[in-house]
Amino acid sequence: MATKTTKREAVLPLNQILGGDCIELMRSLPEASVDLIFADPPYNLQLKGDLHRPDNSRVDAVDDHWDQFSSFAAYDQFTRDWLSAAKRLLKPNGAIWVIGSYHNVFRLGAELQNQGFWILNDVVWRKSNPMPNFRGKRFTNAHETLIWASKEEASKYTFNYEALKSLNEGIQMRSDWVIPLCTGSERLKDDNGEKAHPTQKPEALLHRVILGTTNPGDVVLDPFFGTGTTGAVAKMLGRDFIGIEREESYRKVAEARLARVRRLDRSALEVTGSKRSEPRVPFGTLVERGMLRPGETLVSPRGQTAKVRADGTLSGAEMTGSIHQVGAAYEKAPSCNGWTYWHFKREGQIIPIDILRQQIRAEMHAGEGRAH
Repeated sequence: MATKTTKREAVLPLNQILGGDCIELMRSLPEASVDLIFADPPYNLQLKGDLHRPDNSRVDAVDDHWDQFSSFAAYDQFTRDWLSAAKRLLKPNGAIWVIGSYHNVFRLGAELQNQGFWILNDVVWRKSNPMPNFRGKRFTNAHETLIWASKEEASKYTFNYEALKSLNEGIQMRSDWVIPLCTGSERLKDDNGEKAHPTQKPEALLHRVILGTTNPGDVVLDPFFGTGTTGAVAKMLGRDFIGIEREESYRKVAEARLARVRRLDRSALEVTGSKRSEPRVPFGTLVERGMLRPGETLVSPRGQTAKVRADGTLSGAEMTGSIHQVGAAYEKAPSCNGWTYWHFKREGQIIPIDILRQQIRAEMHAGEGRAH
């Protein structure tokens, strides 16, 4: 049994599925102990009667008792209670993802804001294989909406921008994700060969969420654990999880599923880091260390020049300022990344000044390694 001790010496039930009411159980866990919450609460579909296909066969829709509420007021009270319990569990820099359909996602979003969460993005999960609209009276409901929010506006939440960009073949990850519904071997079945859970989420969806907004070793809590997709992906990616699930039948399926999941080895868990998280190196440091000399000429991609000054600024044709300010002036642009814009000459070669910054960062990382 895995455990983690906080500064208050409270023990977290890591990598376990807790059976019972999610609100009561979240209230029993130590405050500020979780890095990320992924929540797939009941949709409150308000279904009236059975739904049938054109051949008169019955559609296996979401009509379970856990999705039934007496009124919108009852659903809103439930939402207030579980979101309040969830916020208490998040660390100061923690974040939450909630997912829903048009039946409930607007109520979820409003309550998130009411409780002081800070919405960062809404993401549209577009299903490439949605269930058709059999009655032909509405559009085919081909998407669900995810809301990503930090605990509060000032939270320094995790966002692995470069990792998600790499996952998307070097293109910035957008907020519309095309991912198919669970089918085939991924769709879990019960002992009768039926769907084990009517709203099982695809692992691809959770992979993107957990890879992008947590780090290895973080604690991910899912208060509506179902058949354990969140836990399975968290375990595979080297994160700890806590699952809460009221229904024993779902817990049974989830436990069997998690037993089959193997955690990736440490080298496979490394992801492309954000350049913004690298140690800051002022341009003046290059001058102080003699890597560039006062009076040395830097060259822009278009052949424009500026001279290095002793205080780490540049003297351009018509202005003096930082490497970013002079570059922006030359390009008549509102901003400029001077590190990639300016180059210096060595032995006949034109070299970006960012090479020198990377040398200093490498030395800083080596020093950290020796310190540990």
